[in-house]
Formats: sequence, C-alpha cells, structure tokens
Amino acid sequence: FLSRNFRCDCGNSKFKNLQCKLLPEKGKVNSGNKYNDNFYGLYCTCKRPYPDPEDEIPDEMIQCIVCEDWFHGRHLGAVPPESGDFHEMVCQACMNHCHFLWAYASQLAVPALTKANSLEDEGIVLKVEESEEQKKEIKKESGVEHQEAKEGKQTEQFNEPSTSSGSACPEKFPVETAKSTSESSFCKLKELQSKQFLKKDTATFWPLNWRSKLCTCEDCLKMYSELEVQFLTDECDTVLAYENKGTSDQETERRDPLMDTLNSMNRVQQVELICEYNDLKTELTDYLRRFADEGTVVKREDIQHFFEEFQSRKRRRTNRMQYYCS
Repeated sequence: FLSRNFRCDCGNSKFKNLQCKLLPEKGKVNSGNKYNDNFYGLYCTCKRPYPDPEDEIPDEMIQCIVCEDWFHGRHLGAVPPESGDFHEMVCQACMNHCHFLWAYASQLAVPALTKANSLEDEGIVLKVEESEEQKKEIKKESGVEHQEAKEGKQTEQFNEPSTSSGSACPEKFPVETAKSTSESSFCKLKELQSKQFLKKDTATFWPLNWRSKLCTCEDCLKMYSELEVQFLTDECDTVLAYENKGTSDQETERRDPLMDTLNSMNRVQQVELICEYNDLKTELTDYLRRFADEGTVVKREDIQHFFEEFQSRKRRRTNRMQYYCS
C-alpha cells in the first residue's frame, strides 16, 4: 500500500514554476516525505530491483508494515512461515527500532521456520532464567493458535478476544469512566516484560488482529509517539484493511447504472424499459448507418432531429394503443 505520510511535491521548491492545484499555498518542502531506495527501484537489504533480471532464485517479496520497504523472504534472518499463516511482517531493522515488540512476539508472533535446534540458539534470552518446563510453555504460547486463558485479571485483559473482524475497521466504543485508577493505568507491556522472552536478530511475523493486543496506556502511547509508530495501534492501517477498501472501491466502479435502475423497478416497468431501449438502439443504428454509407459527418442538428422524430413516433404508437377490460 502507499506510504503513510507521503504527499505530492507539486508546487513546492522541488518544481519551479508549477503551482499545486489542490493546495496553492503549499510549503517549500514536504518534510513528511522520505525518499528511500524504493523511489529509485531498489528494495530489500540487498538493494536490488524487482523483478531482478540477475536473480535466478524464485523468492516472494514481503513488505514491512513499519518502514514499508519490501524484502526477499531469504533476507529476513529467518525462514518465513507459510503465507496463509501470517498477515503482517516487521523487518529486522524495525524490530531493533521497535524493541518493545519482542515482549509481544513471545505471545503473539507466528513462529518462523528457523533451523535452530534449541531455544538458546534462537536468540538472546531476556529476564530471569526459568525451568525447562517454563521454556516449553513459552514455545507453546508463541504459536499463532494460542488462545488459552491466563490466570489473573491483568493477563485476562491482555488475551481478551478482539472485536475486529479484519475485513473492516473496528467500531470505536466509548471508554467507561467508572474504571478505577489502578485498572486504567495497567500496562500490558510491563506485564509481558516481567516474564522471560527472546530477542532475536530476525524479522517477525504476526497474525490477524495482533495490533488490538498492543497496550494503549498513557506511557505506551507516549512511547509510540516518540518512536513515530503510532499507526501500530490503528487497525485501519493494516494491509488487509487497504486491500478490502480497494476491493470495495473497484466493486463500486464496476456497478452498471442501468442495472441499478432496473433493479429498482417492478416487473412491468423493467419490460417496458427494455423494449424502449431496444427500439431506440435499433432506430438510432439505422439512422446513423445512412451517414456512414454516404460518408457525411453527423451534426448536432441531425441528432436533435432524430430524437424529435423518435419522440413523435413514440407518441403516435401510444395514442393508437387500445385497452380492454375484462
């Protein structure tokens, strides 16, 4: 999908003697525009074009939802899961930038198809050392289908199901004002960071609706703003939301106005309209064929004359119709 903060440069200092027709008083520079390698047709950490005529290895490119760059699957530091198993990806560099996501990854991320044989080989273990049974539990909880209820009120709040269906932006509900101070200040991130989790040098892969699980306490919102990733909490920012919006717009454009009109009529009106349309089409075709045979140009007066005659013939046919009542 398109870059989030990108704006057109017409009318600013990059283009002289060109005024923007939408915003005539545009600033000299669009500071939100970031011209990375993508604008020059280069992608991934390998800085190669796509398609690459010199690359003989078939590989799918995946877009990072944070930096919006595209990456080869083999350049993500881990083997991506099957495409149907995850919905979004965060690249290695953005995981280092958004370091807080590692705490969520142990609970929410879809496990990559790594070749590591043990937990210690996969990354750096953060927080206190735990038993083998607890490590197995962490592995189990990192699966995409993990939906087990957690003990304690705070953990239940983290794992409560999302109201978003993924096909549309979730409905916004008013926040209850009767919440206690302790409950409203609860931070899901701190709860997760108090447990053991892994920090790897790889990209991460995320399932549907994972953004709804991110903490939105005051401290976390401030952190998102400082890291310039406020969009992570916006479920309308997802790739799926953009795709669904594009599909909806295409369906609207493909709608036939004539068919919409027919669908709004009863059976008798539909038959009458179709008959009138066929009569108009036949007579207009015959009328214009004479001009084509003679090699003359059709003028405005000719079209006006045709419709005047057509309306006159229609009135005569209507007046001659007889109605009988039984």
